[in-house]
Amino acid sequence: MHRPWGYALAGLAAGAVAGLFGAGGGMVLVPLLTLLTPTNGQEIFPASVSVILPICLVTLTATAFFGSVPWLQALPYCIGGGLGGCAAGLWGWKIPARYLHRILGGMILWGGIRYLC
Repeated sequence: MHRPWGYALAGLAAGAVAGLFGAGGGMVLVPLLTLLTPTNGQEIFPASVSVILPICLVTLTATAFFGSVPWLQALPYCIGGGLGGCAAGLWGWKIPARYLHRILGGMILWGGIRYLC
Protein backbone atom coordinates (compact mmCIF):
# COMPACT_ATOMS: atom_id res chain seq x y z
CA MET A 1 0.00 0.00 0.00
CA HIS A 2 3.07 2.24 -0.21
CA ARG A 3 2.27 4.52 -3.12
CA PRO A 4 3.56 8.03 -3.97
CA TRP A 5 0.11 9.44 -3.18
CA GLY A 6 0.62 8.31 0.43
CA TYR A 7 2.86 11.29 1.10
CA ALA A 8 0.31 13.72 -0.33
CA LEU A 9 -2.55 12.10 1.59
CA ALA A 10 -0.59 12.21 4.86
CA GLY A 11 0.27 15.88 4.28
CA LEU A 12 -3.33 16.73 3.39
CA ALA A 13 -4.61 15.13 6.58
CA ALA A 14 -1.95 16.84 8.71
CA GLY A 15 -2.72 20.21 7.12
CA ALA A 16 -6.45 19.78 7.66
CA VAL A 17 -5.99 18.84 11.32
CA ALA A 18 -3.58 21.75 11.89
CA GLY A 19 -5.93 24.19 10.17
CA LEU A 20 -9.11 22.99 11.87
CA PHE A 21 -7.79 22.42 15.37
CA GLY A 22 -4.89 24.85 15.55
CA ALA A 23 -2.24 22.15 15.92
CA GLY A 24 -1.83 18.43 16.12
CA GLY A 25 -0.94 17.72 12.51
CA GLY A 26 1.89 15.50 13.69
CA MET A 27 -0.47 13.20 15.53
CA VAL A 28 -2.04 12.16 12.24
CA LEU A 29 1.08 12.58 10.14
CA VAL A 30 3.22 10.06 12.04
CA PRO A 31 0.70 7.17 11.81
CA LEU A 32 -0.14 7.98 8.18
CA LEU A 33 3.52 8.14 7.12
CA THR A 34 4.01 4.78 8.84
CA LEU A 35 1.01 3.26 7.09
CA LEU A 36 1.12 4.85 3.65
CA THR A 37 4.81 5.36 2.89
CA PRO A 38 7.99 3.30 2.95
CA THR A 39 9.61 5.73 5.41
CA ASN A 40 11.33 3.75 8.17
CA GLY A 41 10.68 4.21 11.89
CA GLN A 42 13.77 6.30 12.65
CA GLU A 43 12.94 8.72 9.80
CA ILE A 44 9.24 9.17 10.61
CA PHE A 45 9.59 11.70 13.42
CA PRO A 46 12.20 13.95 11.74
CA ALA A 47 10.10 13.81 8.54
CA SER A 48 7.03 14.81 10.52
CA VAL A 49 8.84 17.75 12.12
CA SER A 50 10.11 18.98 8.75
CA VAL A 51 6.59 18.84 7.31
CA ILE A 52 4.85 20.43 10.28
CA LEU A 53 6.79 23.73 10.06
CA PRO A 54 5.49 24.68 6.59
CA ILE A 55 1.99 23.51 7.55
CA CYS A 56 2.09 25.71 10.66
CA LEU A 57 3.34 28.69 8.66
CA VAL A 58 0.51 28.32 6.12
CA THR A 59 -2.04 27.95 8.93
CA LEU A 60 -0.61 31.00 10.73
CA THR A 61 -0.74 33.05 7.53
CA ALA A 62 -4.35 32.08 6.84
CA THR A 63 -5.37 32.74 10.45
CA ALA A 64 -3.65 36.13 10.45
CA PHE A 65 -5.24 37.05 7.11
CA PHE A 66 -8.79 35.89 7.89
CA GLY A 67 -8.87 36.31 11.64
CA SER A 68 -6.72 37.48 14.46
CA VAL A 69 -3.64 36.01 16.03
CA PRO A 70 -3.13 36.61 19.78
CA TRP A 71 0.59 37.35 19.46
CA LEU A 72 1.16 38.31 23.11
CA GLN A 73 -0.54 35.16 24.39
CA ALA A 74 1.35 32.99 21.88
CA LEU A 75 4.83 34.32 22.65
CA PRO A 76 5.46 32.24 25.82
CA TYR A 77 4.39 29.09 23.96
CA CYS A 78 6.73 29.95 21.10
CA ILE A 79 9.66 30.32 23.49
CA GLY A 80 8.86 27.08 25.30
CA GLY A 81 8.20 25.28 22.04
CA GLY A 82 11.52 26.44 20.63
CA LEU A 83 13.39 25.20 23.69
CA GLY A 84 11.53 21.89 23.65
CA GLY A 85 12.20 21.50 19.94
CA CYS A 86 15.92 22.10 20.46
CA ALA A 87 16.03 19.54 23.27
CA ALA A 88 14.15 16.98 21.18
CA GLY A 89 16.41 17.63 18.19
CA LEU A 90 19.51 17.09 20.30
CA TRP A 91 18.41 14.02 22.23
CA GLY A 92 15.28 12.64 20.56
CA TRP A 93 17.19 10.55 18.03
CA LYS A 94 18.57 8.48 20.93
CA ILE A 95 15.09 7.18 21.77
CA PRO A 96 14.09 4.06 19.78
CA ALA A 97 11.23 4.66 17.33
CA ARG A 98 8.98 2.07 18.98
CA TYR A 99 9.10 4.07 22.23
CA LEU A 100 8.44 7.34 20.40
CA HIS A 101 5.37 5.74 18.78
CA ARG A 102 4.14 4.56 22.17
CA ILE A 103 4.71 7.95 23.76
CA LEU A 104 2.87 9.69 20.90
CA GLY A 105 0.00 7.17 21.11
CA GLY A 106 -0.27 7.74 24.86
CA MET A 107 -0.34 11.50 24.40
CA ILE A 108 -3.03 11.23 21.74
CA LEU A 109 -5.14 9.00 24.01
CA TRP A 110 -4.62 11.30 26.99
CA GLY A 111 -5.57 14.36 24.94
CA GLY A 112 -8.64 12.66 23.48
CA ILE A 113 -9.89 11.52 26.88
CA ARG A 114 -9.21 14.95 28.34
CA TYR A 115 -11.27 16.67 25.66
CA LEU A 116 -14.12 14.18 25.94
CA CYS A 117 -14.47 14.64 29.70
